[in-house]
This record gives sequence, C-alpha cells and structure tokens, in this order.
Amino acid sequence: MKLRGLYAITPEAADRDALLDSVAQALEGGISALQYRRKGRQDIQEARALLALCRRRSVPFIVNDDLALALECGADGVHLGRDDGALAEARARLGGKLLGASCYDSLAAARAAVAAGADYVAFGSVFPSPTKPSAVRAPHALFSEARTLGVPLVAIGGITLENAPQLLEAGADALAVVSNLFDAADIAERARAYGKLFRHEHTQ
Repeated sequence: MKLRGLYAITPEAADRDALLDSVAQALEGGISALQYRRKGRQDIQEARALLALCRRRSVPFIVNDDLALALECGADGVHLGRDDGALAEARARLGGKLLGASCYDSLAAARAAVAAGADYVAFGSVFPSPTKPSAVRAPHALFSEARTLGVPLVAIGGITLENAPQLLEAGADALAVVSNLFDAADIAERARAYGKLFRHEHTQ
C-alpha cells in the first residue's frame, strides 16, 4: 500500500461518542489513514467501532503502540515507537498487515526499521507540537535523505495547513495530524483542505 495524504491520529480528550463523531467527519473529508492513539485508554470496543467507520470508507485503520490490540480488533496495521517492542517480531506476527515505525530525527533508525520490515517510517516532531511539546525536532532534510529507503515517509508534529506545503516540498508522502485537524470548527472541511494540498502538489 502506498501511504499518501492526510494521516489522521485520534485526539486524546474526546469521550467515545465525540471521538466517533469526529472521526466520521474526518473520514467524510477524505483522510488517507487513521491511527488510533489514546495513551493508556485504548480499548477493544472503541477500536472496533473506529475500524467499522474506516471500513465503510476503505481507509486503513492502524493501532498505535499496541500490537496485541491491533491483532485482536482486526486492524489493518500497527505503528510502533522505540519503546513499543521489536519491529521484526511485530512483522512476523502481522503477516501482510501494515507496520509503521517512529524514527524521530534519525535516518539510521529509519534504515533499521525498514530492514526489520517496516512498511513506512515517520519522522518528527517536524514543528513544535502541542500534543508533544518536549519531542525532539526532526530536520526537514531527512525526507530527501530517506528517499532511498523506498518506503512512504510520514511527517508528524505541529503540522498545520499553513506549514504543510514545506513538508511536501521536502519530500514527505503523508502528514500525520492531530490538533490541526480535530480542533477545527469543521473537521471534514479541514480534511478536504489538506487533500487539496496533495492534489495541487501532484499536478505541479
């Protein structure tokens, strides 16, 4: 699968009904993938409800940090950080499902992740992030340097509609967004606006 476009990550604050409503709006707006990330609060019922929404739109549903939950709920893949278990073991257990890896500001980590079977790698924080204010900053040059890895490159951290074009220019294939999507007054419209950035870039 070629991961490209707006990669939505679920916000922490919403209760389940509000979360499902927000995600439904994001899907209506045309997100390319959804990652379920609720630190310490992820549960199987919520995961299955989100998966059902994604299935209706044929959008990949990826679970953050929790391989067991991803397998149990039937997700399309899992995304792992440096403390979330071995990528090679996850690859073996996932079979053909998606495996993503957080590589922060490290090209070496991205190389190792791809060698271990990652289908895509994420770099960030590419800008100061409201959800992770202490996160390490990833230079935009990483995206051109990582082109040779041959997998989709995801940018994450502090992304807005205004600064997103810089990342596409730098070589990012997908933009992982939380706040600037789900805090919008009209989530579907914000998702559509991100989609236009990718279409515009493709036609240049």
